[in-house]
Amino acid sequence: MTSRNAGRHFLQIPGPSAVPDRILRAISAQTIDHRGPDFAAVGQAALDGMKSIFRTEAGQVIIYPASGTGAWEAALINTLSEGDRVLMYETGHFSTLWMKMAERLGLAPEFIAGDWRGGADPEAIAARLREDKAHEIKAVCVVHNETSTGSVSPVAEVRSAMDAVGHPALLMVDSISGLASVDFRFDEWGVDVCVSGSQKGLMLPPGISFNCVSPKAMELSRTGGMRRSYWDWQDMTGPNATGYFPYTPATNMLYGLNEAVAMLHEEGLENVFARHARHGRATRAAVRAWGLEVLCRQQGQESGVLTAVMMPEGHSADGFRATVLKNFDISLGNGLSKVADRVFRIGHLGDFNDAMLMGTLSGIEMGLSKAGIPHRSGGAATAMAVLEEDLPRNLAAE
Repeated sequence: MTSRNAGRHFLQIPGPSAVPDRILRAISAQTIDHRGPDFAAVGQAALDGMKSIFRTEAGQVIIYPASGTGAWEAALINTLSEGDRVLMYETGHFSTLWMKMAERLGLAPEFIAGDWRGGADPEAIAARLREDKAHEIKAVCVVHNETSTGSVSPVAEVRSAMDAVGHPALLMVDSISGLASVDFRFDEWGVDVCVSGSQKGLMLPPGISFNCVSPKAMELSRTGGMRRSYWDWQDMTGPNATGYFPYTPATNMLYGLNEAVAMLHEEGLENVFARHARHGRATRAAVRAWGLEVLCRQQGQESGVLTAVMMPEGHSADGFRATVLKNFDISLGNGLSKVADRVFRIGHLGDFNDAMLMGTLSGIEMGLSKAGIPHRSGGAATAMAVLEEDLPRNLAAE
């Protein structure tokens, strides 16, 4: 018989994030007829609400009962044809997976190599597009917040670089872990398709995903793209106009989504972004005070969603994570593919406050000692000092 752990479990992976009670209560409401008159208001609120989160007036939001992987596929097959060239930038594990999907779909991805320690390089993208005199490259794909490494790509700069060389390629962005956590502006940044999911900054369980689609990309899908059925944007647009869907939607997840959007606007999106950035700064300060190294080394591109921490040579990140889970009931993210067992990831996203961060960092510091990892003490205290010096505006004014 296993013994029960008292207190709450700390789910400090970089998504899925912990689901707030308000959202859980919303999801628990009785399911209604998704073809009935009452559902239209639910569906319309979800579609309109997500436009406000993507920060778009011109774009159209598509909601799928799927993971972010499904929305990746939808973005590619609605706009591109087999054999099309796609320029992608290697920022980490998830950009690599998106590239592999493009290959499997019959596209011809070109991968600009990166070192997994920063975001996409706009200058490198511009240099390659400048060489493409025949405009054979049909899309540029970048990951906004790379969950495997804790780095953020400068999406607005990528668009500026594309415009500077006069290249007509679509700009596709994966903001699965960035949306509702890190500043994102669909219209202002000139994004053509954005991919996102429910289980990160939106504070929902996994299960629904999104495409936000520009008029240019939507027009391409009307006459082009690959053979498709479930993922077809055109099948969505008619029913969505009145709040309905062409097939059974994730009704109760939409209840939760509407509650999540309300919570984000109650806090204010700018405050949400500032809170995440502040927790990222405090966490990185703790890591450096421990004498450990943050994986993202590109100043200004560090994520407020998570911090990836490099382990000292000869020490297992997975072994450390197991120690922290066993002794302090904290789940930390594992290293993926190239950095497997070499890094652990601290999630600080979603419905998360200062006290929760300090509990997380204190548990990690105790775990470093328990696991025999070489480090200096005082990281948690350093983070606390950062938080006290960097108070949110509403508290600093009191």
